[in-house]
Amino acid sequence: MVRTVGVRSCPRCGYVGGGIDYFRRAGHVGLLVGISLFTYGLGGLAYWLARRKHRICPQCGLDWAQAHPAGGVRSGGPLGVAAGSGGQAGNGDPTALPRQGIGRRVLGVTMALFAALMISVGIVEFELAAIAVGSVIGAGGTATFWWGLKAQQERRRALMSQMQRKVLMLATEKGGTLTVTEVAAQMNISLPAAEKILDEMDDGFRVRSDVTDQGIIVYEFPELRHHPRLGSGPSEA
Repeated sequence: MVRTVGVRSCPRCGYVGGGIDYFRRAGHVGLLVGISLFTYGLGGLAYWLARRKHRICPQCGLDWAQAHPAGGVRSGGPLGVAAGSGGQAGNGDPTALPRQGIGRRVLGVTMALFAALMISVGIVEFELAAIAVGSVIGAGGTATFWWGLKAQQERRRALMSQMQRKVLMLATEKGGTLTVTEVAAQMNISLPAAEKILDEMDDGFRVRSDVTDQGIIVYEFPELRHHPRLGSGPSEA
């Protein structure tokens, strides 16, 4: 098996090779042209500026930043080949975070502002066509903005999941009990952030909090605390 430098694997479709420029995909070029026609070129320019440096999977269009190194795989050509049944198509990097959607939100706001301008001009000049086109652009801008906002929320959820996994590992090391200060110190985060993570994990069952006689809030992980005893099996008579 040969490790090909620069070769990555798409976690969605299993493609193995190199990513391509965003606007080499026909659908993206068509969208760029369509936005440009409806926005007198301004929306198209904003779209191009937001996506011009991005690379994608040539097969499914997934953002290439989410691809992972395909070690031990030989590329079959200048762009690579699709992985077979023995590939690692579903084994993406668990630590990789989704994109924040900044470009989508910026594009959405730009389209919405341009739509507001067109609608205002249409009302002043009594141009129904300008009002209609502005309304369509505004709807598209709103949808694009919410698309970007959804990506931001998904990133926050993924980040929270990562932090919670680290807390569980730390709780395992500490014998099943943690304090906010311990989490903040070990994970190098602020006290409010540590408290927020623990509070979200506190379901009163697998994770529960209690206040000691000294007034210290302790978060207990019962399954981790009793795991050694449960795993030892029944005692011999």
